[in-house]
Amino acid sequence: MGNQLVQISTPGKTQTSESLTPAATAAPQFFPTPASGTGGAGKTFYIETFGCQMNVHDSEKVAGVLMARGYRPVENHEDADLVFYNTCSIREKAAQKVFSRLGAFKKQYHSSRKIIGVLGCVAQQEGERFFERAPHVNLVCGSASYSRLSDLLAQIEAGKRRVTGLSLDTDECFETEVTRRDNPFRAYLTIIEGCDKDCAYCVVPMTRGPERSRPSDKILGECLRLVDEGYREIQFLGQNVNSYRDPSPARRSFAELLARTAEIAGISRVRFITSHPRDFGPDIVEAIETHPALCDHVHLPVQSGSSRVLSRMLRGYTREEYLEKIHCIRNAKRDISVSTDVIVGFCGETREDFEQTLSLLEDVEYDQVFSFKYSPRPKTAAGGWADSVPEDEKAARLAELQERQRVIQARRNQALIGREFEVLVEGFQPRLGQAIGRTTSNRAINFPGEPDWVGLLMMVRVTAAGPNSLVGMRAGAT
Repeated sequence: MGNQLVQISTPGKTQTSESLTPAATAAPQFFPTPASGTGGAGKTFYIETFGCQMNVHDSEKVAGVLMARGYRPVENHEDADLVFYNTCSIREKAAQKVFSRLGAFKKQYHSSRKIIGVLGCVAQQEGERFFERAPHVNLVCGSASYSRLSDLLAQIEAGKRRVTGLSLDTDECFETEVTRRDNPFRAYLTIIEGCDKDCAYCVVPMTRGPERSRPSDKILGECLRLVDEGYREIQFLGQNVNSYRDPSPARRSFAELLARTAEIAGISRVRFITSHPRDFGPDIVEAIETHPALCDHVHLPVQSGSSRVLSRMLRGYTREEYLEKIHCIRNAKRDISVSTDVIVGFCGETREDFEQTLSLLEDVEYDQVFSFKYSPRPKTAAGGWADSVPEDEKAARLAELQERQRVIQARRNQALIGREFEVLVEGFQPRLGQAIGRTTSNRAINFPGEPDWVGLLMMVRVTAAGPNSLVGMRAGAT
């Protein structure tokens, strides 16, 4: 998946990155009834999530499993009998944060009887070695084993000190039997898990396994159920969501799946993330043009503007081939916003290579860029290469790129002043009396509003703009 990293606590909704759509202020709609005789009855849990939207949705799945066992969520780890850290290993800093958290937790609760679990990509990457680095951890479980989580917990509740769930040899990785959804109007839905791309810098193939797609009839059936439950927006998730290959006899393409979903009565918006350039084609653009419910936004990670660096990264396309796909998007009948991921300071990246990335920003004029310094990851091809760009140079390049993009975003957003957009209200700021919303093009907008507007669609006129968000007024208001 793209490197859009977030950190969010469950059930608390503290965010540290704009890459995650703001969480609603309303309470979750679905609280499963505990099964009789479950070992967690009367006990509490807390989940802290590091990573992308897929990790956020994984935490929703895990919360559903825990609540079905009788655990109930609490707002902080001090009050929890069970504490889970759902981890990300795309960047070194994200992995380090997890061990730092665990270290601090051990000092604070060295005599506690809390159950400590580590989930997700760092858990899968470290495996049983995790117990050596953090002996107080009870459970190490990768994302492919969440369907087995109830059984793993039963072993711990029965007195087993350490339990693992690390097999990647399963197709039961899409949705757990019970999912606790934290947003009352937006539902995440995993349609493809894993990755076959083997980019030189990326650990996802090792931590998530090979690509496995969910049958389209089950996806569409799930969408119908979610609409019946009142969800207005569906967001399809996958490390490479447009690499979807329908295993059912229908053999629907990703674009056909998007179209069928957009035609379901009651669905107002359909989003998808993250697309891989190698599998992105004009049929996806045509689907967005044809179906208004498909959001006019594509996240298409480029990682570098240099064909030489892209070749070393094993991305499978050149700068020119990537720009052809951008040209297809920009020439659509419907205005489609584009965001991307960029890594600076990859092994062997020269100043000339970096200049080509800067020029790509000007050529494409992205609406948003998520940019990061390269950090070597274990078990990757590049992990054994010389990390040749000094850290201070990486930092300088990152700052330069972000400033260049800030100017581009400010210019593009300024051009929207006076235009009206349909906005889904996602939250409310009482102190400012402002509604927080998002356009279909994934632009954040704040405007005077009311608390009971959350979850509603309304037209908003843009009155001011900055590089990262818009300011507006409800259309027709004075």
